[in-house]
Amino acid sequence: MEALINKNVTVLNHPLIKHNLSIIRDKNSDTEKFKNALKRITYALMYEATSSLPTQKITVETPLMETTCEVFDKEAQYIIAPILRAGLIFCEIAQELLPFANVHHIGMYRDEKTLEPVWYYDKRKEIKKDKSKVFVLILDPMLATGNSAVDCIKNFISKGVLEENIIFMSLISSPEGIEKVTSNFKNVKIITSALDEKLNSKGYILPGLGDAGDRIFNTVD
Repeated sequence: MEALINKNVTVLNHPLIKHNLSIIRDKNSDTEKFKNALKRITYALMYEATSSLPTQKITVETPLMETTCEVFDKEAQYIIAPILRAGLIFCEIAQELLPFANVHHIGMYRDEKTLEPVWYYDKRKEIKKDKSKVFVLILDPMLATGNSAVDCIKNFISKGVLEENIIFMSLISSPEGIEKVTSNFKNVKIITSALDEKLNSKGYILPGLGDAGDRIFNTVD
C-alpha cells in the first residue's frame, strides 16, 4: 500500500491509485473524469493521513451487550487546512471523514516570476491552548517548489502547533518540494500518491498533470 522514502515521507503505492493517476495525468480527461478520479485517490490519502491521529476508548451498548470501542480523542482539536483553491477538492472528502474537524482556509497564490507564495487569506478558528492536542492536516494537490507548503507550515508553528502534529497531504510531489519541506521541518509528515521526476523552469512538476486548480475548476484556457 505504501513506500517510505524516510520515516516522515510516505508515497502510496496501490493499483487503484496508479489507475486513477493515469486518468488525471491524461490531458484528454475532462473535468468530470478528472475530479472523480481525484476523489477516489483522496480517500486512500485520507486513510493514510489519519492513521496516526490519537484515539480513546469508550463503552457502547450493542443490541446484544456492552463493548469497548475506539474513537478519535474528544479532547483533541483537528484542523483541516486546504490551500486555496486547488486544496478544496481534498477538503470535501476530508470533512466527510472528519466531520468534527475545524476547517482553516489558507489563501495564497504563486508569483509566477519569483515562484514565491503571496498570501491573501488566513481564516481560522482559535487554536486550543494545549497545543499537544492540536493536529493539522494541510491539503494541497501539488507539492512543487515547496515554498507554499513551507510558508503554510510556518504559519501553524508560529501559532504553537507542534511539528510532529502537522501532516502535509498532496496528490503529486516533486523531489525538490519534498527536499524543501523536509530540510526545514524534520518532524512534519508528508503523505502523497506520486513522487514525480523534477520541476521545469516555471516550477511545474514533470510529468505532473498541468495546473491542478484549472483542471479541477474547469478554467483551462
